[in-house]
Amino acid sequence: MAWKFDNNVPIYIQISNTIKLQIVTNQLKSGDKLPTIRDLAETAGVNPNTVQRALSDLETEGFVYSVRTTGRFVTDNHELIRKTRLQLAQEELENFVNNMLDLGFTQDELVQQLDAYLKGDFHE
Repeated sequence: MAWKFDNNVPIYIQISNTIKLQIVTNQLKSGDKLPTIRDLAETAGVNPNTVQRALSDLETEGFVYSVRTTGRFVTDNHELIRKTRLQLAQEELENFVNNMLDLGFTQDELVQQLDAYLKGDFHE
């Protein structure tokens, strides 16, 4: 089944971000072998050149590495993975806080709402 893509962001970036998220969330673990370009392209429903560009970007960023004639593998650079995870969390928090402030919550109310939600005591 083909992946769903956002028309406002280049597909190769979306593929790269998806794989990066799989690495950061440990769905893909250090040392795991990635599917071939052709297999990934077929799964995503895109041109192999698009997948190649995404993987090249991931390799440049250090998230994957190539072993000649064997394929691409997930990095064992745990510090890179940790930093990326924290960066993604920061972006999510920023979006959450901005959305809550846009809804008219004060910072104190936001904290109260979040606390209640985390305790499972969230109601109207």
